[in-house]
Amino acid sequence: MIRAFVRNYPSSMIKRDVIAALTIAVMLIPQGMAYAILAGVPPVMGLYASTIPLFIYAFLGSSKHLSIGPVAITSLLVFSGVSPYAEPGSSLYISMVIVLATMVGVIQMLFGLLGLGFIVKFIPHSVMSGYTSAAAIVIGISQLKYMLGIELGNYLQVQFLLLELFHKVNDIQVLALVIGGGCMALLLLMKKWTPKLPSALVAVVVSILTVVFFHLETHHLRVVGHIPSGFPDFSIPDFSMEMVKMLAPMALTIALLGFMESLSIGKAVAKKEKYYIHPNKELKALGLANIIGSCFASFPVNGSFSRTAVNHQAGGATKMTAIITGMLVLITVSFFTSFFYYLPYATLAAIIMVAVYKLIDIPEMKYLFKVKRFEGWIWVATFLTTLFIGIQWGILLGIIFTLVLLIKKSAEPYITQLGYVEKENTFRDISRYPDAITSNEVVILRVDSSLHFANISYLEDKINKLIKKSSAKWFIIEMSGVNDIDTVSIQRLEELIDFYRGKGVTVLFANMKGSVRETLIKVEWQEKYKEQRNHFTVEQLLKEKGIRSYFDPTIQYISSTKEWKNDFTI
Repeated sequence: MIRAFVRNYPSSMIKRDVIAALTIAVMLIPQGMAYAILAGVPPVMGLYASTIPLFIYAFLGSSKHLSIGPVAITSLLVFSGVSPYAEPGSSLYISMVIVLATMVGVIQMLFGLLGLGFIVKFIPHSVMSGYTSAAAIVIGISQLKYMLGIELGNYLQVQFLLLELFHKVNDIQVLALVIGGGCMALLLLMKKWTPKLPSALVAVVVSILTVVFFHLETHHLRVVGHIPSGFPDFSIPDFSMEMVKMLAPMALTIALLGFMESLSIGKAVAKKEKYYIHPNKELKALGLANIIGSCFASFPVNGSFSRTAVNHQAGGATKMTAIITGMLVLITVSFFTSFFYYLPYATLAAIIMVAVYKLIDIPEMKYLFKVKRFEGWIWVATFLTTLFIGIQWGILLGIIFTLVLLIKKSAEPYITQLGYVEKENTFRDISRYPDAITSNEVVILRVDSSLHFANISYLEDKINKLIKKSSAKWFIIEMSGVNDIDTVSIQRLEELIDFYRGKGVTVLFANMKGSVRETLIKVEWQEKYKEQRNHFTVEQLLKEKGIRSYFDPTIQYISSTKEWKNDFTI
């Protein structure tokens, strides 16, 4: 595979790929260490996670531009999933994180082998947007302990973090605040004025030189300290069934969200470059990258929005970009880790905070409310759940809330009365056409949903209320929006027809689709209800029954020479 990869590599692309790889590497090295801190593991593990997984994905993935490695949301999920069971930074904690990476990889690999890449479609965009927006806030606030030089609990609920921060406001370390605040200002200004320069790397270099020159480490400024050089030996993660049971829910969450994030940014770039991303191939590539990466002390990784975008903008053309990037990080791990000894934690916190603030997507929430309030409320529910209940619950409760709203919407479908619009010579929704002509003698109702056990009672209530309000002799249900009908609904409609027949009201159906008529043929409606003309339009039905004049005696019937066929013609 490797020989074929190298043999087919176009030499004309080497310059573009090298430039893109250098650009990504100077982003990835400081980000990798920062996200390792966010995940609760030593900074060097961020560098480990930025090597082997890149090589594996480059040979197996279908995206030419996707940059995988440590990312903010996944790192926070790792912390939230493991910290309840072990002290962050401890040997047990690190072992559990490595096992978690293996489990994430196994889940992704199994999903890919079983062709389950479609499953992420069941996580609505509104849920993902609300979740990432809230998670970005949690990430930002969680980094204040490094920015301010104080100790905060390992909370993942914003209210607890802010409450403890309020109680420890007198413990704020001015030096950490100056370093962190200065790095944030530098990062933001460089993004605005010199966006092509590696702002994160500049912040790292400047802060290290500042610490060394002024000996700030002697003034209680927390620095990274010793980082072991060299690469860890291959080692199969040590796990137990108890550990697997504890980590399984978070492993599934990270596996799905990591894949969804990777797929979305990968598809966006692939669309611009006119090539195709294979979801199941992506699952297998990410899965194997996490499995093998965990054997070299890596924590869970996935595709990065920011680094993938930079790769594309920098001219990266092939998967060789990822291989070169991994080699550059590997060289750093092998020979230059001592350079980071004096790197302040406040600098890493500043890098994280600047990287995640763009994930807070309030405009998207406003857009959803403007277009579909239903999706806007899903966004808000997911956002608040993630923010105040816990990041590990945000996606789950967001999906549950979505399902509840969908069920409620399905149980209360849109049902409207129709009236005759003279200038259009057709029947329209009277709520949208207030000038539409209606009649107390003939009531026409349109159903815009399939009929099933959960919503048939709602339809019955609507019919009963309309008939009571009028002196209707004819009640027509327009069925063009009904794609399916279940047995419970059929029975209830039969009861409705029979009940009102006894009261002198004829219930008819119009515009019934072939699939629905096929179902009714099976219960012998053509024998039970010979008066039905289910395949007729409303206009045809009114004419056939001689009742169109109820709307306006001056209306001329629609002329037609068509001979009506059997009622149940499909």
